[in-house]
Amino acid sequence: MDGLKKEIEMAEVGKIKESEALSQHTTIKIGGPADIFVEPSSIENLLKTMEIVRQHGVPWRAIGRGSNLLVSDRGIEGVVIKLGSGLDKLEQNGTEITVGGGQSLVSLATSVSRKGLTGFEFAGGIPGSVGGAVYMNAGAHGSDISKVLKKAHILFEDGKAEWLSNEQLEFSYRSSILQKKRPGIVLEAVFQLEAGNREEIVAELQKNKDYRKETQPWNFPCAGSIFRNPLPNYAGRLIEDAGLKGHSIGGAKISEMHGNFIVNTGTATAEDVLALIQHVKDTIFSLNGIRMETEVEIIGRK
Repeated sequence: MDGLKKEIEMAEVGKIKESEALSQHTTIKIGGPADIFVEPSSIENLLKTMEIVRQHGVPWRAIGRGSNLLVSDRGIEGVVIKLGSGLDKLEQNGTEITVGGGQSLVSLATSVSRKGLTGFEFAGGIPGSVGGAVYMNAGAHGSDISKVLKKAHILFEDGKAEWLSNEQLEFSYRSSILQKKRPGIVLEAVFQLEAGNREEIVAELQKNKDYRKETQPWNFPCAGSIFRNPLPNYAGRLIEDAGLKGHSIGGAKISEMHGNFIVNTGTATAEDVLALIQHVKDTIFSLNGIRMETEVEIIGRK
């Protein structure tokens, strides 16, 4: 790892740290160290970083703003690449916008609403980056990324970058081709929006932000929705009906505000959260015969 770190440093690609605690980079404030942590300052420097990592044959993982992630207490082996400042551009061409993978989804939704562009009102209050949102087809309020994405620029594991169309990304409920079939990093995305009434768009976005604040526990560290909705049922309702709201294991607790959120009360470990997830799965299956699937992505050393 020392040789790899020195080579990345010599390439001057951006910020580089060793044994960086990933609890500092996840919204639930949980996660052990990354062997090497890199925050590239541009797409070009991200490509340089990935080429070096590939040459050394070490495992890697890309993260954005750390929502929808549960990182092992033992951390992540190899290199963690964070898409942040430097990969957060926002360019407008009429009703078409091109956005860097590191751009905040909330900031994007706010920015385009003020420009009188409609299509991103659903994203009001959704934490995370544009790259992560494309990766998991983030959505709310009856819409999602697949409804507005035109194409995305993806860096694949073999080092090749390619533009994929909406259809090629094979979007489905909270899923895309990037999760398992063709893992890759979202470098940038192009969205097709529509011109609308600025005041109405801003008001709708604010309504969605307010709804999230009123119904979800954003005053505690959390990772967002823990379970996928087993439609036509809803995970939060099933958990609430099972009497599990407020149930805790260690420092992890099922929110009293919304059953599909597990919050870090201050001392939670990944093991606490995993134990609570398993307890919910066992309880819901026992009561309803429904197998709950996690929406949060669980990564890192076993």
